[in-house]
Amino acid sequence: MAKAQMIGWAHSNFGKSAAPDTETLMAEVVGPALGHASVGPSDVDGIFVGVYNNGFSRQDFQAALVGMSHHGLAATPAVRFENACATGSAALFGALDFIEAGRGRIALVIGAEKMTGLPSSEVGDVLMSGCYRKEEADVEGGFAGVFGGIAQNYFQRHGDRSEELAMIAAKNHRNGVGNPVAHMRKDLGFDFCNTVSERNPYVASPLRRTDCSLVSDGAVAIVIADDETAAQMSRAIAFRARSHANDFMALSWRDPIAFDGARRAWASALGTSRLAIDDLDLVETHDCFTIAELIEYEAMGLASPGQGFRVVREGIAERSGRLPVNPSGGLKARGHPLGATGVSMHVMAAQQLMNEAGGMQVSNASLAGVFNMGGAAVTNYVSILERVR
Repeated sequence: MAKAQMIGWAHSNFGKSAAPDTETLMAEVVGPALGHASVGPSDVDGIFVGVYNNGFSRQDFQAALVGMSHHGLAATPAVRFENACATGSAALFGALDFIEAGRGRIALVIGAEKMTGLPSSEVGDVLMSGCYRKEEADVEGGFAGVFGGIAQNYFQRHGDRSEELAMIAAKNHRNGVGNPVAHMRKDLGFDFCNTVSERNPYVASPLRRTDCSLVSDGAVAIVIADDETAAQMSRAIAFRARSHANDFMALSWRDPIAFDGARRAWASALGTSRLAIDDLDLVETHDCFTIAELIEYEAMGLASPGQGFRVVREGIAERSGRLPVNPSGGLKARGHPLGATGVSMHVMAAQQLMNEAGGMQVSNASLAGVFNMGGAAVTNYVSILERVR
C-alpha cells in the first residue's frame, strides 16, 4: 500500500486579514504550495478543503471556491470537511486516505477561515456550534466559559494552577516572537499573564484573556503525494503514525478533565509508531486555552493526572527543554483560524523536521508529534511525523 507524505506547503500570515473571504485566503496559498512542491495544477488528483464556517460567511460550498481562483483546478475533484476546531486535520487525513487507497498520486489540502468579518458577539455564537447546544448553549462566557468550567473542575480536584496556566501563556507568546506568520509576535511575560488587570481581565474565570487563543483569519495548504512520487521530490515528510479518536460531545456524559479521546489517540499513535512520548523532539499541541495544554500534557503521557503542572514548572515544555511544546507559539500566539489550524500545526512541525523553522527551530529535530482537537476534546487527531527526504 502506498504511504502518503508531505512534499510542499504554504502558510499565510495569521491575524486580521484584509482578505474579504475564504476564497481570497485560499487563493493566497494554493499557488505557493504547488510551487514549493514543484508540481502543477494538472498534477493534482484531488482537493481536500477544511473550512468550519457555520455562520462566519453566507457563502459556503467551500471546496468549489478553489477552482474560482485557480482555473487549472476547476475540474479537479474537490470536497470540503468540517470537524470543529480539528477541521484542518480532518481534511488532511481525508487526503492521506485518498492517496493511500490508491485513488490518486497527488492531493492538495487547504485549511482556511475568515473569522474577523463578524462582530465579536456573533463570533462567540458561531463558536458555540462546536459545543452540545442542548446542554451547553447557555454557558456564561460562551466557548471560553466551557473551558473556564473545565479549569474550575480541574482546580477543584488538583488545586489552583493559575500560575502554571500563566507560565504556559508566557511560554507560547515568547515562542511566537520567532514565528513570522504568528498573529501576535510579542513576549508578554509571566507577570502580565499572571495578573488580572484592565488589559488582562477574566474572560471566564479562572481564565484570563491571556489564557485564551486569538480570533484570527488565515489559510494554509499542504501538497500530499504517494511515497513513490515523493521519492522524486526535494522534500518528504512521512507519517510514522496517525490516529483519530472521538468522545461524547456532551461534557455531562464524561469526565470533562480526563480528555479520554485525546489520551486514546496518543496511545494509538505511539503504539503504532513503537515510540514513547520522550522519543519525540517536539510537539505542536492544541492550546485553544491554556488549561487545554495543561491537560494535554497528561493525555500525551508527559505527566500523570493532576501532575501536568510539573511539565511547565520544570521547564520540560520549553524550547530548550526535554520535550518542547508549541515552539511555534501554538494557537495562543500563532492564532486560531479554525479550519486552518490543523493544517498549520502540521506545517509548523514539518518545518522543524526540515530544519527550516528559523527563529522557532528546535535543535536536531527528527520526530515531531501533532495533536489537534475539535470541541472540548470531542474529536482528536494525533500525527507523528518524520523526515524521509
